[in-house]
Amino acid sequence: MELKKNIESKIVSKTIVTIRFSDVDSMGIVWHGNYVKYFEDGRESFGLEHGLHYLNVYKNGYFAPIVNIECNYKNPLRYGEKVIIETYYIDSEAAKIIHEYKLYRQSDNELVATGSSTQVFLNVNGELQLTIPAFFEEWKQKMKIK
Repeated sequence: MELKKNIESKIVSKTIVTIRFSDVDSMGIVWHGNYVKYFEDGRESFGLEHGLHYLNVYKNGYFAPIVNIECNYKNPLRYGEKVIIETYYIDSEAAKIIHEYKLYRQSDNELVATGSSTQVFLNVNGELQLTIPAFFEEWKQKMKIK
């Protein structure tokens, strides 16, 4: 999966994370599973910056679990380096939150990974929501997505 060539969303968040010792393997490079954590850091930053934080979703009576995640590795990261995480909102007509990610090594701006995640909405009873919740539709209108 490559990032969409024409990312229509102008809604993006950037955050920087320092690679921790606990993130690397015995070869001194970031273990592949930790890239998913960096995507999470990106979603957290995006949510705080743009009013779509997990607690906002919950306060409106929903959970938004991940149902799909993809990661494409390009270049390694090492202990002590900083990674720039760009998180893009990708609009969908479905009741989903889709993000795409670009991760760059800060020192040389080298692309190290790309990816995407898809979240769905569950009500407090754990039932999948097939229609867009009203609060999310309002968020999209506020962000001038629709």
